Amino acid sequence: MAASVAAEQKSADVTDWAARIGWLVGLVLFVALVYWLMREGWKWRGTLQSDLPELPTAPEDTGPAKLSMSGRYHGSTTAGQWLDRIVAHGLGTRSRVELTLTDAGLDVVRPGATDFFIPAEALREALLGKGIAGKVLSEGGLLVVTWAHGDKLIDSGFRSDRAAEHTEWVDTLNNMINKSTKTEGAR
Repeated sequence: MAASVAAEQKSADVTDWAARIGWLVGLVLFVALVYWLMREGWKWRGTLQSDLPELPTAPEDTGPAKLSMSGRYHGSTTAGQWLDRIVAHGLGTRSRVELTLTDAGLDVVRPGATDFFIPAEALREALLGKGIAGKVLSEGGLLVVTWAHGDKLIDSGFRSDRAAEHTEWVDTLNNMINKSTKTEGAR
């Protein structure tokens, strides 16, 4: 009798592979849809900002370097609005960066992204910040440079590989801006 009961018992199926594969395919399709929508939103934002002029390039001779820094470029926003990212002309692309400050302006070299140059007369302010374009760092962990491009004021955020350099950059940039402002006012 025990042998016949044991022979009749059968273990239940543990896994329903068809249902599991169906859920997995559905999840992959959902993630792909979300990614596609984010990409379309990024492209739409670029279209809305298409009135922004082309970025200036560095002149042939910028003069000797006052300061240089390597680090990360975290993005650019409309001045004073740290979440209003500017994506036109590649300004929204985070990347490594090499900054060089000269009397002519600030040269921003970004491997794998669009380089640009901020002429000295376009510089407006430099300060230590903690966030830009959705990226939040520790207090004073970000060098924020405000500059004019066309009829728009832009904040660009940089983080040095050696954060102790930020204070020197802020002081040097603001001294340079104040000197050019006084010179223009005397004319």
